[in-house]
Amino acid sequence: MNVVGHRGASGTQPENTPVAFVVADHMGADGVELDVRIASDGRGSNRLVIFHNSLPEAQEEVDVLPSFEEVLDACGDRMMINVEIKNSDNEGGHDPTMAVVAPTIAAMRARGSEWAHRWLLSSFNLATIDRCRLEAPEIPTAFLVYEATDEAIAATVAGGHAAIHPWAVRLTEERVSACHTAGITVNTWTCNEPDRIVELEKMGVDGVVTDVPDVVLDALGRSNDEPVVRPIWGTPA
Repeated sequence: MNVVGHRGASGTQPENTPVAFVVADHMGADGVELDVRIASDGRGSNRLVIFHNSLPEAQEEVDVLPSFEEVLDACGDRMMINVEIKNSDNEGGHDPTMAVVAPTIAAMRARGSEWAHRWLLSSFNLATIDRCRLEAPEIPTAFLVYEATDEAIAATVAGGHAAIHPWAVRLTEERVSACHTAGITVNTWTCNEPDRIVELEKMGVDGVVTDVPDVVLDALGRSNDEPVVRPIWGTPA
């Protein structure tokens, strides 16, 4: 089961900051998850920033947010990177034109072939992730959900997405099996409890997003393992 740092190693460092991703790498996380938004640069153009919540109203507060490029630089040369595009109408800043998609994909592609195996794009907004699939069919995509219902699984499959990302609290072995039967990978969010981590692994979950990668690796008996390069985000167990 892949161990994925939630907004980096956010249990010990400020979330979605370069240092959080550096620390996740040092802890041995297999991958990291980050939140990308499009923001005004205050000079008539836009830039990609890493921030989970709705953007601050004050431009000076937006200006200090880390850029997508800064955070990618902090991810080193090993970890997988789950880029979550924030574009849900219940989170603030929803943009039906999906202006964030094209520059995000362009920035990812600009990293070249050496990074190609590291990417996974995800979103709670199905239309946004469908657009990503259309514009960048070479990058695997995932549908973020609260529960892996039959309808959510069907939408994931219909969109050609590689994975579904359900909430760990509601995930059951039966739902994991249903996802795998449909041919999609299961990466669950967000779990920090060692006992539940072990349960998720036994259920066949492919990846777990966590604030505490070091705690999770220890729970899985991997704390002394040498960090490795994962060639892909995984295929269903």
